[in-house]
Amino acid sequence: MVSESTRLSAQDWARAALQAIADGGLAAVAVEPLARTLGVTKGSFYAHYRNRDELIAAALTEWARGHGEAGLAEFAAITDPAQRLRELLTAVVHSVQPLAPSVHLSLLGDRNDPRVTEVVRRVNRARLELLTQTYGELGLPPARAASRARVAYAAILGLSQLAQTDPETPRSALLADEAIAAFLPS
Repeated sequence: MVSESTRLSAQDWARAALQAIADGGLAAVAVEPLARTLGVTKGSFYAHYRNRDELIAAALTEWARGHGEAGLAEFAAITDPAQRLRELLTAVVHSVQPLAPSVHLSLLGDRNDPRVTEVVRRVNRARLELLTQTYGELGLPPARAASRARVAYAAILGLSQLAQTDPETPRSALLADEAIAAFLPS
């Protein structure tokens, strides 16, 4: 029989911790409730992590990997910058889930924690760099490309924030088209 600790991986625990963070920030990461959620005992946790801080670090690393440079790689690989921006904005609009918790937005409540500050900064930097590069490739001078990237990113974060509180937040192709029209230089 496979032991309980080998059935769940460290990544399974990190993903469960990310869901807890999305639901309630870092304070929501607690071993016993996570074990109950995962249907295991605390022993499974201790097979992978020494303590809660290690789990939080692993969860933040997992989030940064999936939402920073590595998570953006498929978009960065698109050689046509207009197509890259279209696909990125379309993916963002379609990924918004009304009333769904967001790890990124929940982490802002813990923004004074140095671990959070660094990981959010890394993810923001990766996203802004890709957007700035894309706008530069679309012909905007560097300062305008950086400014346009910040405005587009602010709109993306705003859409995520609205979705957390508004069940009517649209995820339609029309919204994606509007985002593209607003943020694709003519």
